[in-house]
Amino acid sequence: MKEILRTDRLVLREMCEDDLAALTEILGDEKTMYAYEHAFSASEIRAWLDNQYRRYREDGFGLWAVVLASTGKMIGQCGLTLQDCGGFTGVEVGYLFNRAYWHCGYATEAARACRDHAFERYPSLGAVFSVIRDNNEPSKRVALRNGMTAGCGLIKHYYGMDMPHTVYSVTRAEYDALKAKERQDG
Repeated sequence: MKEILRTDRLVLREMCEDDLAALTEILGDEKTMYAYEHAFSASEIRAWLDNQYRRYREDGFGLWAVVLASTGKMIGQCGLTLQDCGGFTGVEVGYLFNRAYWHCGYATEAARACRDHAFERYPSLGAVFSVIRDNNEPSKRVALRNGMTAGCGLIKHYYGMDMPHTVYSVTRAEYDALKAKERQDG
């Protein structure tokens, strides 16, 4: 299991077969998956994990397991993926957590670490994005806390439905200003 990032409370690492049960708790829960309009089946969960393996190999990143540093328990996933951002492919900070760990600040903590990782690891990257379903208010709040602003809308066709999304973004210049302010505030 390759560790990617570490924060005060979290470890982000590549997912592995041992994470399938924790992933099933997340993706198989209808309430957690409301923005996808359904809980995932066992075959969809398997395909999701296999897709992360593909992303690690081909893109060098993907969604990573988010693990509590204090216990080693996987509580969610967060990472970088290539996504359609309304007519172009961008690097997205994506996140999805076990419902039992919502409202604890973990998504914001992990998303910020991923945003920082993207800008630090890829110096030519001009912006990072989060593509968020319009009914997903908690994810919108995470994007805003991550220094992003709402931009264009797009429709994703998924599960036989048209699903409106908003593309949130933070540019490198905005990121640099955020980091400078953090250093100044100390």
